Amino acid sequence: MQFHASDELIKQVKHLIEVEGDTNLRKMLSEIHFADVAEIISALSLSQATYIIKLLDSEKTSEALTELEDDFRERILEKLSAKEIAEELEEMDSDDAADIIAELPEGRAEKVIAQIEDEKRAEDIKELLSYDEDTAGGLMAKELVKVKETWTVAGCVREMRRQAEKVTRVHSIYVVDKEEKLKGRLSLKDLLTASTKTHISDIYIPKVDSVDVDTDGEEVSRIMQKYDLEAIPVVDHNGVLVGRVTIDDMVDFIVDEAEKDYQLAAGISQDVEADDNVWELTRARLPWLVLGLFGGLGSVSIMGGFHEALEKYPDLFFFTPLIAAMAGNVGVQSSAIIVQGLANDNVKGSLVNRLLKEIGLSLINGVALAVLLILYGMIRQYDLLFNITVAAALILVIIVAALVGTFVPIILDKRGIDPAIATGPFITTSNDIFGIYLFFYIAKLVLGF
Repeated sequence: MQFHASDELIKQVKHLIEVEGDTNLRKMLSEIHFADVAEIISALSLSQATYIIKLLDSEKTSEALTELEDDFRERILEKLSAKEIAEELEEMDSDDAADIIAELPEGRAEKVIAQIEDEKRAEDIKELLSYDEDTAGGLMAKELVKVKETWTVAGCVREMRRQAEKVTRVHSIYVVDKEEKLKGRLSLKDLLTASTKTHISDIYIPKVDSVDVDTDGEEVSRIMQKYDLEAIPVVDHNGVLVGRVTIDDMVDFIVDEAEKDYQLAAGISQDVEADDNVWELTRARLPWLVLGLFGGLGSVSIMGGFHEALEKYPDLFFFTPLIAAMAGNVGVQSSAIIVQGLANDNVKGSLVNRLLKEIGLSLINGVALAVLLILYGMIRQYDLLFNITVAAALILVIIVAALVGTFVPIILDKRGIDPAIATGPFITTSNDIFGIYLFFYIAKLVLGF
């Protein structure tokens, strides 16, 4: 049964904290998974959460800290000394430790690193902090099991036992040469069935998928998805094995990217949470709302330029929201499909062929919707020429909106800009303006005013 931090359990934990029932509290929480401990901590006040972190062993709390929301974790860390934070980091995988350090103010981060007793771990954390957080180098952990190709099976097993003590999960065994360059991987079956005197160079598998430290995180995820990898080794520019990216870290990265893209598509320019303060939420939302305001003013100006049309054909006014809405909807549909395709690396072929395909699709959809619109006009007893004008404008608007929705994300992607930005107010606003202008321009050509 899945764990749930019930109100009764939270009440019990709070009571034990209040009466300082440390022994019972330790016993209760020691039997719970660290992710569930994090869920309990999240339901407590800051002082109560800090009490739990200081009470339990770092082996348990270090894992729980990585599961907490960033803001709440930062507030807890502010209550801990540099030494206490260092003790937590020493129990974490190097990539998680680096993420925690990155959240601290620069001066405090240096003090925490200075308190880490294991000099090798401190150096590993510094190295990870030197990479861009969205690259393989920034995502990787230093913990892994590697063996030299010159070793015998017996020597290899002894060394693996020593290394495995510091590795949470052994996904793969990597083979390197004397210069630490990645040569391949070792099958556990081959290792177990080979003679103890056999050299690793005789049994390792030379083919192994790897990524460079500067490989973009999204590219790493595509490779791991394509080849169903639980972990992928990371090498530096000289081919030296420096770490590995595991599936759990990749899932966290994908979730973070999806949240960012969703917020961009919704017109939020920064990564924010629901419980952020009003100022942070305002800074994230206001820029796109300003864009929407200017877009609306642009539409008002366009309509003002066709005031004669509205005087002569007032019914055109009632179809304006419909045209704008269809333009925005079609643009968002087209851009969403392209953005998804770009994320999955499925957008192949030339841009011209892609645009021609959108034109064909838009014609089919446009004609179908235009027929329904004409039928509506006939029921409302609008003039036939008026019905045809609105229907023709709708078809043209749908085609243009689809082209804009397809073209813009591809161009943004080619220029290194997140194409998810195109699925939100950017596309909606631009297509609203294009749609209204085309609507009145077609009306002017056909109806003659």
